[in-house]
Amino acid sequence: MSQFKAYFQNINGEDTYPLTDVIYRSKVDNSLLEVHHDREALASRSPEEWKKLFAERRMSFKPADQSGIWSKREMVLPDMPEEDIVTMREGWSPLFDASILARELGMKKLSVKLCGNSHTGSFKDLGMTVLVSQVNHIIKKNIHPIDAVACASTGDTSAALSAYCAKAGIPSIVFLPAGKTSTAQLIQPISNGSIVLALDTDFDGCMKIVQQVTADNRIYLANSMNSLRVEGQKTISPEICQELGWRVPDTVIIPGGNLGNVSALAKGFEDCMAMGLIDHLPRIIVAQAENANPFYQAYTRGFDQLVPMQAKKTLASAIQIGNPVSYPKAVRAIQKTNGLVVSVNEEELANAAHRADRTGLYCCPHTGVALGALEKLRAAGTISADEEVVVISTAHGLKFTEFKVNYHEKQLENIVSNFANPVFKAKAEIGPVMDILKKEMAARRR
Repeated sequence: MSQFKAYFQNINGEDTYPLTDVIYRSKVDNSLLEVHHDREALASRSPEEWKKLFAERRMSFKPADQSGIWSKREMVLPDMPEEDIVTMREGWSPLFDASILARELGMKKLSVKLCGNSHTGSFKDLGMTVLVSQVNHIIKKNIHPIDAVACASTGDTSAALSAYCAKAGIPSIVFLPAGKTSTAQLIQPISNGSIVLALDTDFDGCMKIVQQVTADNRIYLANSMNSLRVEGQKTISPEICQELGWRVPDTVIIPGGNLGNVSALAKGFEDCMAMGLIDHLPRIIVAQAENANPFYQAYTRGFDQLVPMQAKKTLASAIQIGNPVSYPKAVRAIQKTNGLVVSVNEEELANAAHRADRTGLYCCPHTGVALGALEKLRAAGTISADEEVVVISTAHGLKFTEFKVNYHEKQLENIVSNFANPVFKAKAEIGPVMDILKKEMAARRR
């Protein structure tokens, strides 16, 4: 057994539960749970020892060590047997040096954490390896009977769940809002063999159904209200610090929908502080699409309460959520880090994504929301020129080809595509070809 311990604990109380229990909310007051770690035990090992261990695992070829999540397993699920881990070498995503974009925005240092460079193309893999590994452990050790794992999804969660369950040989069930996911997102759980149900509702409606389905504990809930997911997603924070030579960025900007990622980011930095790996927290900024911004609306009212909204259609479909489950945890994350919440409209997110693409990125629309927030805050002076900023890119742009094509063909409704790059058609003759090249190369030298 590990010297490090973890268990579920009520975020508003002291009641606790083993991580092997099939439970998502407190039995006392129905509050959300979180995975609570013995931070004193973690701090008993010196920061230098942790840094040395993490560096050594970075060079290892063991499957668990090659995962950005399981290479930090003592701060994730310390009692997980390595043989029960279900991993696809997730994590260790690149920290893209966005120096060209930084210069355009008048900034000293800007990086983009490419969390979409993962097996299924999104950061959801980081949390799903933890959740599915725990389910695999429960099944293999005959702790509880579990027949399948289910989720509601706007696309990325379903892809991650289906892939990891398929690898573990565990059946999976996916509820998607009909017509509200990209083709690339929809085909992933289908290909991985999930039971896929497209419901005539939005994400929030799917979330209601999946909670009813998983009321029978033989079907395990995989959405972010299950705090096991947070434990994988929080490793983004120590990974950023490690990639920066154990330096803490001034500001981290992340798109927010159901808000599990926001609370995960804060928890990761807090764990690093408790372990002595860093000495302060960065400011966390949550970016929301204007058409689905209940967290932003609550922020403008001083977080008096969450008022659920009927989310409107947005290009950032994965965060088209009007009733975020992880709201209480996200509020604490913003308050602890002296953070902000910003709302970005459709034209702002589309142009921000494609402006960044011109510097070598390939941004999903959700990353465009975060980059749009950065542009607004930089223009207002809320983010200074001297700050070191990291933007979290949550998914790979290849999952949103329709968004890309329609932008460059200027087919996005009510959006002026400032960075559209058309395909030029010409006869297969040197004269017309050179005419186009001279004109375009001269324009791009300006």
